[in-house]
This record gives sequence, C-alpha cells and structure tokens, in this order.
Amino acid sequence: MKKVFIILLMFPLLTMAQMTEGLLTLSEITVKQGHNAQFMEGVKKWKECYNKEEGTNSWAFWSRLQGEGNVYVISGNMPNWAEMDKEDMASKSCSIIAMNFITPHVEKINYNITKTLPEWSKKSENTDTKLAWVTSFRVKNNVLFAEIIKEITEAIISEEGEPRGNWYRFMGGSEDAPDYMVSDFFKSYAGIDEDEKRNGPFEIYKKVNGDKKANQMMDRWMSAVDGSWSYLYELNAALSN
Repeated sequence: MKKVFIILLMFPLLTMAQMTEGLLTLSEITVKQGHNAQFMEGVKKWKECYNKEEGTNSWAFWSRLQGEGNVYVISGNMPNWAEMDKEDMASKSCSIIAMNFITPHVEKINYNITKTLPEWSKKSENTDTKLAWVTSFRVKNNVLFAEIIKEITEAIISEEGEPRGNWYRFMGGSEDAPDYMVSDFFKSYAGIDEDEKRNGPFEIYKKVNGDKKANQMMDRWMSAVDGSWSYLYELNAALSN
C-alpha cells in the first residue's frame, strides 16, 4: 500500500488547459469509515514533506461527492510511458510519512492509466476549474462505440464550434474498469445549472441529422454500450500541488 501511494503521487498535475496527446493517471482512494480527518491530515503532511524535499511533480486532488463512503481521486498526466522510468527522490524521502499517516486510514486503492483522446475533446482551455463531472462507459463493441462518438462529436462541432468534454480511453484494468470516460469541467455549481439548459448530445445529433438517423444512432448505441455511470468531483486546491 505504501509503494502504491508513492507511485500515484509521482505524476504531473492534470491541468485544465487544452488537452494534448498523452496519458492520464487516476488513483481512486477509498478511506476507512471514521478515518477521513486522519487521512486528510496525512495527505497534508505528505505534501508538506514533498515540497520541503524540493519535489518537482504535481497532482490534482479530487473529492467525490456522490456514492458510498469517502472516496478521493488523485490525477496526473504523463507525455508517455517513459515517464514511469524516472525516479522521484522526494517521494522516497517522504515514504515514512505515507506509511505512518496515510496507509493506516486507507481501505483500498484502485489505480488506472488512460490515454487522452484530443480528437474527440474540446480545444479551448479550461481555466479556474472547481468541478469535474465524469461519465464512464463500459462498451461491448469498441469499434462501433468509436464510430458513434466521432459522429456525435462532429454534430456538436457543427453546432457549437468544438466538442464539449475531454475524452479518455482506459489502458487495461480490472474486469469492472470502464473502457472510456468523458470529463466536463465547471467553474462553479451554478455552471452545472447553466449546462443543463443546453441540448444534450443526442438532441444535437437529431437536429443536425434528422429523426431517422437519430433513431438509428440510438439503436447502434444500445448495441455498443454495456453500461455507464457518472460522478461529480470537487477539486481540493489545498491538497493539490
């Protein structure tokens, strides 16, 4: 557990700037019941140690708002797999902090690596981000799913000038891991209210392509997707780096 926690903090920050080709790391941490305050204090101590040791890497610390228990996600990005060959001496120096003040309060860690998909994602920068609405998809026909997202993205671009969210493809993982996810970023909760006033992706596709193609698209969607789910995450700037 200690080694896993050190590894998950070795990666650069998931910036809210324009998406580029690369890898996104996601470490989902479930905290033991009744241990949340101790866990948060432990992460704070680890961050203080890491910066004192002049560590150069960054991370984003997210709190999941819905669902059972206290769940957090630490995210970061890498330009390529070769980044994982680099040693982070500051992390090693602070390993005792993780062992004593973090791991005793952790129930489990689920670690994933995803590939960014800039061709499906918005091109403008996301600044002053506070919230991320993340929708995950498990698919049963990968080729068909990719075709559908490409067509819907093209419809959105024709109406709005660019895609709406940032897309990622999961690189391996457990049997229950998603195959894809899309993140929509917001500056405030009021921004979610404004977003809900807009037409949804299928409504836009229907407007651009007509009822017949929209109905066909819905049938293809049912054939391609095995399941989907969404969570809202709030950025904790104090525990990010």
